[in-house]
Amino acid sequence: MAFQKPSIPKGTRDFTPQEMVRRNYIFDVIRKIFQTFGYQPIETPAMENLTTLMGKYGVEGDKLLFKILNSGNFLEGVQDVNYELRFTNYEKGIPDYKELTPFIAEKGLRYDLTVPFARFVVQHQNELIFPFKRYQIQPVWRADRPQKGRYREFFQCDVDVIGSDSLLYEVELIQIIDDIFSQLGMNILIRINNRKILAGVAEVIGAASRLTDITVAIDKLDKIGIENVSEELLQKGITSEGIKRLRPLLMLEGKLKEKVDFLSDFLDSSEIGRKGIEELLLVKNYLKDLELKNKFDLDVRLARGLNYYTGTIIEVKALDVPIGSVCGGGRYDDLTGIFGLSGVSGVGISFGADRIYDVLNELKLFPENLESTTRVLFLNFGEQEEKFCLRLLSQCRKAGITSEIYPQNIKLKKQLDYANKKNIPFVVFIGKDEMTTGKLTVKSMNTGDQQKMDFEELKIFLLL
Repeated sequence: MAFQKPSIPKGTRDFTPQEMVRRNYIFDVIRKIFQTFGYQPIETPAMENLTTLMGKYGVEGDKLLFKILNSGNFLEGVQDVNYELRFTNYEKGIPDYKELTPFIAEKGLRYDLTVPFARFVVQHQNELIFPFKRYQIQPVWRADRPQKGRYREFFQCDVDVIGSDSLLYEVELIQIIDDIFSQLGMNILIRINNRKILAGVAEVIGAASRLTDITVAIDKLDKIGIENVSEELLQKGITSEGIKRLRPLLMLEGKLKEKVDFLSDFLDSSEIGRKGIEELLLVKNYLKDLELKNKFDLDVRLARGLNYYTGTIIEVKALDVPIGSVCGGGRYDDLTGIFGLSGVSGVGISFGADRIYDVLNELKLFPENLESTTRVLFLNFGEQEEKFCLRLLSQCRKAGITSEIYPQNIKLKKQLDYANKKNIPFVVFIGKDEMTTGKLTVKSMNTGDQQKMDFEELKIFLLL
């Protein structure tokens, strides 16, 4: 019998115990700060109906949705269809994938947590208190090309508030960003823009109906450069004159005041553009008095190509590692309207836990004490000693001390090697003398020092 070589899909990963301890550290920091600001946890299913997901992320996003084949004979009803009547691509004998999809796949893996959240709000609206502040830490899936910092399965840590258009929530979310990355020790830049400014730009260059094409192209600026962005815009129907007017904006640098002054002149004829500047300045003025630990700046090139954004947009860049954005989000004024609840504004951000992990790992920013999940190991010297240790072990665990016993009475060196490999900081020797006197021998694996103490002293020592 041939053995199958074990493998996993590209863009996915296994996580070792050490990696999971570090990942849980990130989740714990994020979760605690979310809760500090009054946000409540929810969860949604890994898969959603495709009707929920499709059309919410733009053409590019729809292509990256993982679709789930219907169970059973999912081709039933497709084999005998009249292609000429049902599909536009009938002359080739096969339907176009967009037309075929509804027949073979009704569900898909979620692309992000925001659209499922909007569906959740509408479905549970009578149970919620508005403004509703929620956080959600779960995996998402994208059929993207795997590369450094980009995975097909990854965790997002989302925090959103829905049911208010107050810009105080934008300010609050930026405070959350600042607190989380400060606690993690990451050096970041918080970039902000406003979708209304981009709508005003499209209006001024004579391409108001092409906002989505413009934002999708601008969103690629850092990856493909201004010349390729200009070429893509030209192919999308933006005039050469419009692109010429747009280029100075895409190359805009300088201090925040200089950028705002340029925008004010550029968007003078656009009401929606002026409204975007007004919102951006209000957020900036609030933040100025809050003494953020990290830098924030206006970036008029920040577009975030997702279709549902309508106001403030936010993106966070790690400054010390070239890895792309580690957090992003923005204001969406009517995402729930798609599901039948109109006129409800929301704003939220999403932290990319996997990229944050990669940055912390590369910069060696994880706390050293995360390496061990076990505080103390009781060594095994025989059957009677095992029974004695088990009673103490149980009391340690009840006191909240992470502890274990070596399962066999084998050579002492092997037991100590086990403790070293697992980075267990302390081991306890309990032989006949220790059982008789009640004085246990405790050894530090880091220094090699040994000391005698009774069990109550041991518990206090281990809890320090």
